[in-house]
Order: sequence, then structure tokens, then C-alpha cells
Amino acid sequence: MRQSRLILLILLSVQITLPPLYAQQAVQLDPLVLKYVRVNAHKVVLEHVSVIDGTGRPPLEDRSVVIEGGKIIALQASPTLHAEDGVQVLDLHGYTVMPGIVGMHNHLFYVAKPNLKSDWSWEPPILVPQMSFSAPRLYLAGGVTTMRTTGSVETYADLNLRRDIDRGKLPGPHIDVTGPYLEGLGSFAVQLHELTGPEDARHMVNYWADQGVTSFKAYMNITRAELKAAIEEAHKRGIKVTGHLCSVTYKEAVDLGIDNLEHGFFVNTQLDPDKKPDTCSESEGAYTLERMPANSPEAKDLIDTLVKHHVAVTSTLPVFESGSFPRLPPLRQQMLDVLTQQAREAYFYRRERPANAKPSKVDWLALLKRDMELEHAFVAAGGLLLAGPDPTGDGGVVPGFGDQREIELLVEAGFTPVEAIKIATLNGAIYMGKQEQIGSIAVGKNADLVVIKGDPATHIADVENVEIVFKDGIGYDSQKLIDSVKGRYGEY
Repeated sequence: MRQSRLILLILLSVQITLPPLYAQQAVQLDPLVLKYVRVNAHKVVLEHVSVIDGTGRPPLEDRSVVIEGGKIIALQASPTLHAEDGVQVLDLHGYTVMPGIVGMHNHLFYVAKPNLKSDWSWEPPILVPQMSFSAPRLYLAGGVTTMRTTGSVETYADLNLRRDIDRGKLPGPHIDVTGPYLEGLGSFAVQLHELTGPEDARHMVNYWADQGVTSFKAYMNITRAELKAAIEEAHKRGIKVTGHLCSVTYKEAVDLGIDNLEHGFFVNTQLDPDKKPDTCSESEGAYTLERMPANSPEAKDLIDTLVKHHVAVTSTLPVFESGSFPRLPPLRQQMLDVLTQQAREAYFYRRERPANAKPSKVDWLALLKRDMELEHAFVAAGGLLLAGPDPTGDGGVVPGFGDQREIELLVEAGFTPVEAIKIATLNGAIYMGKQEQIGSIAVGKNADLVVIKGDPATHIADVENVEIVFKDGIGYDSQKLIDSVKGRYGEY
């Protein structure tokens, strides 16, 4: 159960040198995309809004955000100007505007366990069907305007999907496509390539960089030699590497030059008693996390090492919350509605521990709290914390909805609401080197904005009340996007 749990965590990848994503060239939207557009004017004024600008500063009250040509051209006290030809003015009393979410551990696939039953039995192999239709719409509907795939299974599909979204043919966020998982022997899924050595790793990085991927992710069974080779080749191409590790410890990965580590501090295996070089341990890091409180010498040393080497850490709290019995994430009807019947059934199976199940050796709730403490300590020490939910469907972690839940859980971890929003927006942009274009609300930046009913700065659950999502100055109707995929997530 422990192993399948971490398997379901399925992880991802790496950097961001986004290509023409932010070129701000006029794009003619296809009629299919226009069906989901609510605001489409050359100049738009969002009046009387509370602005959470993404920097961590307190909100600005009663402001007007002026958008023109896909950019933010003014941020000033309301009212700004009277309606004029070609200007669409939205009176948004009672609403908040925040930057578009920059999702740094997001997927475009679903994890399926064939013939899953209520006793959690199932038949191999695990399959990873592509969600090229439903996932991009759900991300955009949830407020995600830029995302990293953090490990791709159907990489050509992801590359072509990015192309069609950028050309205005399909709705969805800007996408940083991570290459196929850089995995060693012992992969959990039959769809993943298993590396045969360092030269294979070099070849794989160069081949997929030539195809247009903009990041890479190392996975659980990669060897140190393979990881070193992959990092060296990626860095030659100006591409970053992240990792969901196990066979390689965090400190070993830092020494090899990794840029980012996934899943907070859950998958660091440095203290696991059965850890052998280049081999994943039995607990997959749970033992280490249990024995590494934030104030311990080991934790302080690790955090200091990460900060000094400028290694970012990606928080993926929702995927761990989903297995933290007896605590369970709250039910959201909107989320349930987008699942297929089979996906919904699997979700409810996962919420109920079978009566005949052996007691878990791991207290996942205690580990969730421990990871929250370490993430908070990492930021306090000057570390760059990123955010993403690891949405694979299992456990109810679904694109868009999961990104919102990640922000809520960051608040539970001890961050203020505006700090949590900064982690989920500006920090991702900083990691990608795109902070001058996205990640916060400022004059001259892309108009990638989320319009929320309520005030998440004082009530973080309001982050779920997304109504309009602006990407490059075009306002998409969140509910229409969600309605278009009802009953489809888990199918396509």
C-alpha cells in the first residue's frame, strides 16, 4: 500500500525556458475557443477590485486594473475612466484579482489501475492515459495560466497541444513541456522508458531538447551516473532538471547540480536504514521524514545546503493529503462532476480504507504535518518554494481544483494567504526566469489574472471561487470550461 501510494504520487520534472509563449503576438482565436471567452476587448478595465499582486504584500483595496493589448497598462485607484468606444469596463465590487497560478507540478494524464475494487485490489499494469482534452480546460478554469508538465508520458502529444493552444486553436494555459521521465530500472509504469546508462540519459536529453521540450524530470530509480549525465546535457542546452527521487538522496542530487526537487521533503531517503547507493529504499523516504523534525541538525544542514546551492523545492501537499488517514480532503461537488463514473468510483474507494487492510506502517497525517513544517523552515531560511498539486486523479487530486487546494494547504502549513499565493504564482515565474512577464500584477506584465468572488486574503477558501481567468488579456469563463468536461476527466 505504501509503495502504491507513492506510485500514485507520480512525479515530475523541471525547468522553464518557455519559447514563444510570451511573445505577445496577436493570436486569432478559433471559434471553438471563443465559445469559452467571456471578456474579449482590446482594452479592459477591472474596476473596484481588491488586488493581491503576488509579491506577498498586503492587498490593494478598491483598485482598477487596466488591460490593453494583452498587457497590464495601469494599476490605480478606482474609478479609472468612463466607458468609451472599444473599452470594456467590469464593475467588480466584492471581487479580488490575483496573478494567474504558475503550476509547477502539473500533469496532462490520469493514472488508472485496471479493475480496481473497493478492497483496493487491482490488476497490472498501471496505465497512464492522456488527458489532452479535459486537463488543459480544468487548469485554465481553476486559474492556472502557466504550467509545467513535470514529467510527460505522451510527450509528442504535449508538444503538439502546447502548439495548438499557443495558436489559439484550443483553450488552455501556457505549457512548459517536460520531457519523458528520466527513469532507471524498475519503473512503475509500462509506458516509461528505462535508462540503460549515462549515455542513454545523454541521448534522451538531447533528442527531446531538439524536439522542443523545455524541462526535464528525473525519477525514482535513476542512478547517480545517469542523473549526472542528464543534468550536464540539459544545462548545456540552458534547460533545468527537477526530480522525484528515491535512489538518489537530496544531498547527492544537489552535489550533481540538480535545480529543483519535487514533493517537498517526502522523498528524501538520506536517513533510510536500508538505503544503498543508486537503489530506492523500502520506505521511499518516509523513514527519513519521520526522523527529521525541522529543528533537527539533519534538517538544518539539508535546508542550508539547498539554499546555498539555489535548489528550489516544489510543494505538492494535496497528493499527500489524499492518503492521510483518518483525515481526508473535503469533497467538492464541482470536482466530482468532472470525473468519469469509473474515476469517481476509484476516488471513493480511495477515501475508504478497506476493513481487511493491514494497518499502515506509516502515519501519513503525521508526515504531512512534518513536511509542512520543513517547507515553512525552508522558506524562512531563504529557499525558493514552488507549488503544484501532482494531479493524477487518484485520491481526488484533479487539475485546477488541486492547484487551488495546494494554496489552501500552504496556509495550513503556516504561510499567510498572500504568502501562499506568492509561492503559487511569482515563485514559479522566478524559477522559470519569467518574473518580468508573469507571476505578479504590475504595469507592463502579461495580463494573466484570476478574478475571484470574495477575499482570499482573509478567507483562503475563497480561492476556489474563480469566475474569470485572463490569459494574455483574454478573459475565459471558468464555469463554461468546467461544464465542457463534465464526466470526462479520466477518459480523455
